[in-house]
Amino acid sequence: MNSLYARTYQAAYRGISKFLPWRTPLLVAGEGSVIESVNELKHRQVTRFLLVTDQAMTDLGLYQPFVERAAEVHIEAVPYDQTVPNPTITNIEQAYALYKEQNCQAIVAFGGGSVIDCAKGVAARVAQPNKLIPDMKGQLKVRKATPFLMAIPTTAGTGSEGTVAAVISNPESKEKYAVNDTVLIPDVAVLDPELTVGLPAALTATTGMDALTHAVEAFIGHSNTPETEAYSKEAVELIFKWLPVAYQDGTNIEARRAMQKASYLAGLAFTRAYVGNVHAVAHTLGGYYNVPHGLANAVLLPVLLRFYGEAVTPRLAKLAEYAGVSETGKPALENAEAFIRKIEEMNKEMNIPTKIEGIEEKDIKEMAKKAYKEANPLYPVPVIMSKKDFESIYHRVRS
Repeated sequence: MNSLYARTYQAAYRGISKFLPWRTPLLVAGEGSVIESVNELKHRQVTRFLLVTDQAMTDLGLYQPFVERAAEVHIEAVPYDQTVPNPTITNIEQAYALYKEQNCQAIVAFGGGSVIDCAKGVAARVAQPNKLIPDMKGQLKVRKATPFLMAIPTTAGTGSEGTVAAVISNPESKEKYAVNDTVLIPDVAVLDPELTVGLPAALTATTGMDALTHAVEAFIGHSNTPETEAYSKEAVELIFKWLPVAYQDGTNIEARRAMQKASYLAGLAFTRAYVGNVHAVAHTLGGYYNVPHGLANAVLLPVLLRFYGEAVTPRLAKLAEYAGVSETGKPALENAEAFIRKIEEMNKEMNIPTKIEGIEEKDIKEMAKKAYKEANPLYPVPVIMSKKDFESIYHRVRS
């Protein structure tokens, strides 16, 4: 696949995307908003909904006040709590069967990005009962109205509450891929910072760097718009200021609120401007070794930014300004390097490693092929990488 074909494809897709039915979720935000959000179900005359969550949420009882408030207004929750990190087709099929069996009218995702992705997968199956998830892999293959979907994130990183993407894993084929369609953008996003107060420091760090990766990849790609640039700018400003605070003091509600907003804004940015090669590599590491997505992104981001070299210097110099690490009068190259160094410093301060454990030499060629296929021709990356280029990235981050 040559770069001319990829750039032509990306230009055509940018043209088409202007006419797609994009929507922005109704935002319910602030302390206590999780209880307030029950009103959105009541307004839509929902009497029974599928609650997609995971075992950790059940063990913590985190969604219990929401379910109890719903019961008070005669709305019944049907819980599915078997979602795993990197949700599988099996998760989606189990939850979808429960949705049908219990005659649910809506879906509420309560948890991290994996939970929200699983819920989106269920929504896609409800919309297309004769299509399996692999049949909807890629771009705009759902295309039919989905049930009402509310996303209540309990982490601040994926931005899934505002995006078109549901990222699904197939353990049998070691694939991790996205189902992308505007109908999968949640109808309502609930950002209650109190839900993230108990997030462990390590998870705060990696999910926060996931959000930063979304903002950076959207900003340096070739499909950004004034709108997505503004989202990325604000997300970067918030993350550099507040992620270290949230990591050091998980009870700081202002930091938690800021990180939720940053994650959401970064999600809005990449859902229109797309991600890039960092994600293509990270998805293979998740598919092959179940490496947490945020951790993979955090390790890979500075490596890929350095690989791109001069192609991203002007854009990274702008990001350095937003992050507060640029110096007036210095060459763009030095400010771009300051931005990358700051990412590396943040990773180090938050105990994020520089290498990924468990990468096996025998898998690298095949992973590189899959990453190449994911990235091309869709991702509007600053540099179109060859399969050999991808192989070199795995070698750089292999411990």
